[in-house]
Amino acid sequence: MRYIFIVQGEGRGHMTQALTLAGLLRSRGHQIVKVLVGRSPERTLPDFFVRGIGAPVEQFESMNFLPSADNRKANMVGTVLFNSLNLPSYYPSIQFIREAVRTSSADVVLNFYELMAGMTYFFHEIDVPMISIGHQYLFMHRDFGLPRHKFPASYALDFFSRLTSVGSVKHLALSFREMEDDDEHDIIVVPPLLREEVYALETTDGDYLHGYMLNAGFSEDVLSWHKEHPEVPLRFFWDKRDADMVTKVDGTLSFHMIDDREFLSQMAGCHAYASTAGFESVCEAMWMGKPILMVPSHIEQEINAFDAQRSGAGIVSDKFDLSQLLEFSETYIPNDNFRKWASRASELIIKELEEF
Repeated sequence: MRYIFIVQGEGRGHMTQALTLAGLLRSRGHQIVKVLVGRSPERTLPDFFVRGIGAPVEQFESMNFLPSADNRKANMVGTVLFNSLNLPSYYPSIQFIREAVRTSSADVVLNFYELMAGMTYFFHEIDVPMISIGHQYLFMHRDFGLPRHKFPASYALDFFSRLTSVGSVKHLALSFREMEDDDEHDIIVVPPLLREEVYALETTDGDYLHGYMLNAGFSEDVLSWHKEHPEVPLRFFWDKRDADMVTKVDGTLSFHMIDDREFLSQMAGCHAYASTAGFESVCEAMWMGKPILMVPSHIEQEINAFDAQRSGAGIVSDKFDLSQLLEFSETYIPNDNFRKWASRASELIIKELEEF
């Protein structure tokens, strides 16, 4: 079959999921004819994605979370106001996606949680069926068990998730653990999409802490902690616009521009991992048996962190207090059930796509 991918460009996770699934589909003789990626004004499209996806890549304007003034948490009020006022400006993106799908000769659209994909199917009748894939669809599962009173913004997130998947024939919900499907909501629970490089890497327990931050403002936490603990080596990754490939603060602290291979290599050799709780990198750390500190930057990551914590991945904090991570690492026990579940990803996901 011929597939066209539509990928949300916010953060790293959706792009690495698309890379992994592209490889799995090609290994089965399928073809990726085109990849459409939402453009974020705060981020650049990573070279590792353009190099690795193996298909023509085109970008379009899309809605994204706006960072707060300190570039840490997402500015939810600003995000809603900005995108509401600019709704008409996104209609060209809808037209662009419609035309790209029409001229691609694709048999199936695979949507990696991109709002403009759902909006295209909302405004236009499109013959090509769409399948939506993402961890966020699991939040709507009847058995997910989210304490809504603790996460009141989750209702808005569910609404947003439904908008991303308007017109979808099924939802593949990536999960930290095995669950029954939710037929009422067309939700099929599948393992996370980990890349082949993750399975192939040999892990060691190094002396440094590894990290990734979605918003560069969190670097202030890291710098502050480092000043008090200069003896602990720290290697953090970010996608700060206009930053050098490596920003070396001193002999034990460096910030690196996101690069998929280098990121995974550093994770494989670290002692523990600190993150803004993106689903993909948390899964990679769980597979490698690394204790995790999660510092969510918006509601989606807050629920990721909640779900990961009850799956035994790590601890949650409101700042990069790496002392908490070091303390937790002393008693951390890896989750072997996660590794068994994750190893079935290609079998279960390809089965769903090929059966369709």
